[in-house]
Amino acid sequence: MSDHTPADAQPEQAEVSTGPPPGRRAHFELFLVSFALLFFELACIRWFGSTVVYLTFFTNFVLMACILGMSVGCLVAGRSFRLEPAVIPLALVTALMAVGLLRSFERGEMSIDVGNQSSPQQVYFGTESQGGGSLASNVPVELIAGAFFALISLTFIGMGQALGRALAAEPNRVVAYTTNIAGSLAGIVAFAAASYARTPPPFWFAVGLLPMLWFAWRWRVLQLAALVALVVMIGRAGPERRGDGTRVLWSPYYKVVYHPDTNTIDTNNIGHQSMVKVAASGAAYALPYLMNRDAGGNSWRDVMIIGAGSGNDVQAALSHGVEHVDGVEIDPVMYELGRAHHPDRPYDDPRVAVHLDDGRSFLRASDRSYDAVVYALVDSLVLHSGYSSLRLESFLFTEQAFREIRDRLKPDGVFIMYNYFRRGFVVGRIAKMAERVFGTRPIVISLPYRKQIDPDQDQAGAITLIMVGRSETALEPIRARLERESFWAHVSPRKNEGVNAYGAKPPDVPGLGREHWRQIGMSEVGTAGITRVPTDDWPFLYLRSPTVPWLNVRGMLIVTAVSLAILRLFAPTRTIRPNGRMFFLGAGFMLLETKGVVHLALLFGSTWVVNSIVFFAILVMILLSNLYVLLAKPRRLWPFYALLMAGLLANIAVPMTWFLTLPGTARVVVSCAVVFVPIFFAGVIFATAFRASVQPDVDLGWNIAGVLLGGLSEYLSLVVGFNALLVLAMLYYALSALLAGDRNRSPAIARAVEWGKT
Repeated sequence: MSDHTPADAQPEQAEVSTGPPPGRRAHFELFLVSFALLFFELACIRWFGSTVVYLTFFTNFVLMACILGMSVGCLVAGRSFRLEPAVIPLALVTALMAVGLLRSFERGEMSIDVGNQSSPQQVYFGTESQGGGSLASNVPVELIAGAFFALISLTFIGMGQALGRALAAEPNRVVAYTTNIAGSLAGIVAFAAASYARTPPPFWFAVGLLPMLWFAWRWRVLQLAALVALVVMIGRAGPERRGDGTRVLWSPYYKVVYHPDTNTIDTNNIGHQSMVKVAASGAAYALPYLMNRDAGGNSWRDVMIIGAGSGNDVQAALSHGVEHVDGVEIDPVMYELGRAHHPDRPYDDPRVAVHLDDGRSFLRASDRSYDAVVYALVDSLVLHSGYSSLRLESFLFTEQAFREIRDRLKPDGVFIMYNYFRRGFVVGRIAKMAERVFGTRPIVISLPYRKQIDPDQDQAGAITLIMVGRSETALEPIRARLERESFWAHVSPRKNEGVNAYGAKPPDVPGLGREHWRQIGMSEVGTAGITRVPTDDWPFLYLRSPTVPWLNVRGMLIVTAVSLAILRLFAPTRTIRPNGRMFFLGAGFMLLETKGVVHLALLFGSTWVVNSIVFFAILVMILLSNLYVLLAKPRRLWPFYALLMAGLLANIAVPMTWFLTLPGTARVVVSCAVVFVPIFFAGVIFATAFRASVQPDVDLGWNIAGVLLGGLSEYLSLVVGFNALLVLAMLYYALSALLAGDRNRSPAIARAVEWGKT
């Protein structure tokens, strides 16, 4: 295996020598643009995901757009034209389109269809009402995502070109790459600090784009004017306080909009929570406690509430004799709004202990036993990160998570879940999983009452309560009572107010018309066709079956078409052929990153802090691999390929659930070794190959393009799970080895790109 670029690449070297001379200035520019790229990428994922309607469920499109733009920018770094001056104006245009789309949506001028939620392959909470509308106004979300994919990609090309020019200016490729990683590390740390301080988007865009003024010096005044206009426009689009009292806050997860007139909370343009006086209009939250009381069951004294939010569920527990509540909420802004504005003030009660943590992480750390563990309307409305299709709550709804809950319950403890689950197959999957794990029959109640819930049934307008006991006797009083006679609830005729009275029969109550009383009874749940329940390896509760939904397939096709069009428009001359080795190194590395993020999120929580630490640690491992290459100067790569493959095989062979059985310190050490050691070997392979590059900008461009392929490949996890993605990563790395040396240029990829040009 040769580490050298073939001789036929030598004529291309002159085309990449347009950067500044080596020295401090070159390293400063490389560090600066690397910092700006990483910081602005994270800013785009956060802001566009929360501003473009329903893009919150597809933030991986934003990530892939940034990757494509960086790749093409590096590929054209040696061209005579300069694209750096276009970055800020394009960012302004893209942001204007995002705000305009949001305003049009808010005024009711358009509706957005998200995978046909009237009969979905995958459920997206809060989008089910968007399937109607005329052909002129009902826009598929994949077209919107594709449009912003193109615009964001174009915005990042200039930044990628600046990166490529700075890389080409440093003759020591490994030193240049180390500076690039150091700048990226600084970008991650800076954005994490900005998230911790809850800074608003104008600050993100200012910090991320201000460095581009250095690279667009000929147009600096116009650039500065465009940047000011961008910052002002974003600030006016979402000020912290508005004239009507509405507040827009930025948590580390969402754009949170609080409406004081209705005491409601929206997240990323979707209605999320309402704070109500539980005794007057929130008896639905208290329904499990009321049924347990009236059936003569044992009182629940210790309760854990996961998804405590703004406090309705906590207040329901306090109102029914609970002596201690552990309220777990991942988003600090939700908790703070509840503490400040909930009419019942539940978080002021000394019986409540609040834990700002991932629910699964706190569950494992707790040494307390509970009479009841409650999943309180757990639905995040956001992806865990741009690196995967996971939602923030995905690891709460797996077999392994249910086992951990069972182990935290007292002998007669009860696990309670309720939500608007939207589709019958979601209810059936949860009920089937609960019965399998607990070994007891769950009680399922639909409001309004439904005798039968089938997998294809629409449950969008019904709140479904699922209860399962650790023992057969835990729920026997409630089950016997429901089998003997009906409970009744009064449902408010006003939308979204829910249950506001409860009784053993529909009595005559002044002001509560008899026509609004509804029966509370057990539903039979059909599970026909539900062959797979979520696991830690396949945590996709809302996916109808293990498949890539047509919505995602259409999105992938749009991404591919846009990528080829942009490549055709900006691609360098035909004398620069694709670097297959670098391309597949990038694809494999993206899958390594995805697996690492998912693995450590499972073990240590899906919080933004864990995500930031993981990305930081990955870049540190790359720095260490660069240092090794600088000191050891390896000549042969096959030992590192062998060690990399061995590490990936170990990851495949050992299920993620095994790591959960380890004690705390061992879990950290072993998990980090399993995740980060393969990244180290992959980094050594890349740095050694990059060391010999005579066209570092182009080679890095193809490496980043491979990352885009890895991002698209991640969708296969919807079919095979995350562990099997490592098999594909092994294939990509094997291809990179085969395309090394004289085979460094892949004829197949070259033909594909030439086809795209024509």
